[in-house]
Amino acid sequence: MKPPVATRGHPAYWAFVLHRISGVGLAVFLPLHFYVLAMAVDEAARLDRFLAWTENPLVKLAEAGLVILLAAHLAGGLRLLAVEFLPWRDRQKDYIALGGGFAVVAGLFFLLGAF
Repeated sequence: MKPPVATRGHPAYWAFVLHRISGVGLAVFLPLHFYVLAMAVDEAARLDRFLAWTENPLVKLAEAGLVILLAAHLAGGLRLLAVEFLPWRDRQKDYIALGGGFAVVAGLFFLLGAF
């Protein structure tokens, strides 16, 4: 069976958009993460101030958003692998919804543990 063409109203299109947005968000975060890791090596006092700042509830909320982005990107990547290597199924919308649910649940679990 041939997969249908994803139009803007189709869940596969929005899964594609979310996968790209989450990838860009993670790509923006990664250099900042490496910068903080470099602080751990060279600037212990500055790292301590930064870590104290990360206790801010808004930062914790942003961290949960980052976990959701990571989970969404993982789920989207697994969905793409399934589309590429498995036969097409009419349940693709269900798999997209499961991937989105997985991302939100991962972020909520992180939030519960972060506070």
